Amino acid sequence: MKGKGYIKLLVTLAVIALLGVVAIVGVNKDNAMSARDVKLGLDLAGGVSITYETVKEDPTADELSDTVYKMQRRAEAFSTEAQVYPEGDRRITVAIPDITDADEVLEQLGDAGNIYFIYGKSDKGVANIEYTQDPISLETKTTLARSLEEIMADGDVVIDGSDIAGASADIITDKLGVTENIVKLNLNDSGRSKFAAATSYCYGYYGSGSLNSIIAIVYDNEVISAPQVAAVISDGVATISGQRDYDEANILASTIRIGALPLELSVLRYYVESAKLGLDALTTSLIAGLIGFVLIIIFMIAFYRIPGLASALALLFYIELMIICLNVFNVTLTLPGIAGIILSVGMAVDANVIIFTRIREEIGTGKTVRSAIKVGFHKALSAIVDGNVTTIIAAIVLFALGSGTVVGFAQTLGIGVVLSMITALLVTKFILNGFFEIGLDSIKLYGSKHEKPAKPFVKHFPKFLCVSAACIVVGVVGICMNFAKYDAPFNYGLDFAGGTATSITFDDGIPADAQSKIEKLVLDTINEKAELSTVESENMITVKTKELSPENRALLTKAFEDTFGVTDENLTTTSVGSTVSSEMKRDALVAVIVATICMLIYIWIRFRNINFAVAAVVALIHDVLIVVALYAIDSAGITVGNTFIACLLTIVGYSINATIVIFDRIRENIAENHNRFTYGEIVNKSITQTFSRSINTSLTTFIAVLFLAIMGATSVKEFAIPLIVGIIAGTFSSVCLTGGLWYTLQRKFKKEV
Repeated sequence: MKGKGYIKLLVTLAVIALLGVVAIVGVNKDNAMSARDVKLGLDLAGGVSITYETVKEDPTADELSDTVYKMQRRAEAFSTEAQVYPEGDRRITVAIPDITDADEVLEQLGDAGNIYFIYGKSDKGVANIEYTQDPISLETKTTLARSLEEIMADGDVVIDGSDIAGASADIITDKLGVTENIVKLNLNDSGRSKFAAATSYCYGYYGSGSLNSIIAIVYDNEVISAPQVAAVISDGVATISGQRDYDEANILASTIRIGALPLELSVLRYYVESAKLGLDALTTSLIAGLIGFVLIIIFMIAFYRIPGLASALALLFYIELMIICLNVFNVTLTLPGIAGIILSVGMAVDANVIIFTRIREEIGTGKTVRSAIKVGFHKALSAIVDGNVTTIIAAIVLFALGSGTVVGFAQTLGIGVVLSMITALLVTKFILNGFFEIGLDSIKLYGSKHEKPAKPFVKHFPKFLCVSAACIVVGVVGICMNFAKYDAPFNYGLDFAGGTATSITFDDGIPADAQSKIEKLVLDTINEKAELSTVESENMITVKTKELSPENRALLTKAFEDTFGVTDENLTTTSVGSTVSSEMKRDALVAVIVATICMLIYIWIRFRNINFAVAAVVALIHDVLIVVALYAIDSAGITVGNTFIACLLTIVGYSINATIVIFDRIRENIAENHNRFTYGEIVNKSITQTFSRSINTSLTTFIAVLFLAIMGATSVKEFAIPLIVGIIAGTFSSVCLTGGLWYTLQRKFKKEV
């Protein structure tokens, strides 16, 4: 018996150690599968993200696919880690991490332009290009001799971007060992025949010095190269020589690729994130998470003893497995994603708390520890599964309807919930049996819980309703005041209001006259009024204006750098168009409605009683309204933005999880007690039995989120603070409202037992 127990514990420790090595070091010299190998989002790694929309309203799937492919090739010129992916039928998002010169990226990516190869001088005898000399530098430049519209009208365009398959820089070496920097041009089927005919014509003038021998390359009405044709190109593969170095060749190749997009694109929104600020946010969030994790483990061991120690080991296993899963599923980790992981740690404790409460109850009825463990896990199963499935529903809705960092949050939350069920139902049970089998079988090491007199929760239901109503009224008043101040129900953040925000972080503290200087600087530089907000704890000032073009953003960035001596590392910019912001507000409402309907249907099916579903959904609406009241209170300083969706649905998932535990106990007590108790007595008894679970779970989740609110970056705090309010509201509604509401509905539509 003891030997079997020691084997279980040794296997557990060995697996935890092995997973720990993988999570910390990885499986090879490149740290694959480790925490270092987890892909970081732009808010952590720094970089640029731009979302485009096609000018064409109904592009074909092939056109969109080709554009995504070519945008990927173009983005890879800046970073091999660049990602390009479609959003819907008309949008493409480009994310490029670790960028130091954001203006260069925005300039080259933000304006797709178009590329044309034209005759230097066609057989009509009209020159399309000419040589001019700069009066200052005396440098000779090649320019257009007439407008591009006239050239196109005369049919002097050889090929355009739709005929180009690709372009890349290369270095070749001849037989004498002389190297040359070239651009290798690849044409598709449509361009191959056109180019063959054009080069055949131009090659006839090779060596004459005539413009007829030249095919010039024009991008954005500027001649970027004017090579002489030295051979007939019939296979669709050409080389452009004459570049001074590899960088010049690479720029020419990149420009050709930029202009070769099948679809014309316009910028909808863009983000420029400082790598330094991202690293600081990552560090503080991880420290906050570590502190919360340690405190949760201490609480679990102190309160639940041996079962608490088993859950601590299972949670460690859970964290290691989470890191590996982030790599396996190629999840891009963002700040909200970290919040999702830390939150899921707190929620993972819930399954253990439910189990341990059941074990104590079974011991309190006189069962042996072994029997109590077996029965406790069995009785806790339905509540754990139902509660976690509803949270997974919230994660799925977020993933399907969310965008950007909200999707990352949904991924980590969804993975975390699934792993929490695995660790609670399998790993914790395995470890707990191991402890029991080595001789740790005293009831004192597990604790016991005896039946307590039921508290009159149903009796006080009207009072609880009054408390909730008062909080909601405060929110309504706040919304009315916001209409007067903002002409909107909330103080919308950039995601929902649209515009451009630039955050400046000062290394040595905010200068005393910074605000007045910034207001004047913005007005003088781009002739716009700015709205300023300050975060003293982070030495940060955020400047909000109407939506700026990349060109104006570059001007403003340079003005900040010159005036305050800051660098790109101290600046973060976000720009969102009005179209996108309207869609985000719509998506937020749709996400909450869809999630609520899905949960209602699931609860209805599982409990076979519509009153359970109605009571649960009313409680969810209550929790959402309480959190909305916080957002409506302007003095709270929390804006309604993209994470608002994630926050509301997290609260919905968390609250329904707590409610289901109580409903599961009500269902069980109805089945066991038959006609011995009234519905009111059953509700009071069920809430009393699950009260310690409700408080302990809320406390552990509260601890996990509290340190995010205290130590996290600004974006994380704006997520964590409403979440804390939501945890409190969810606990209150589950304990004080749902049972009473179900009882009221049951009395009205069902006969009293």
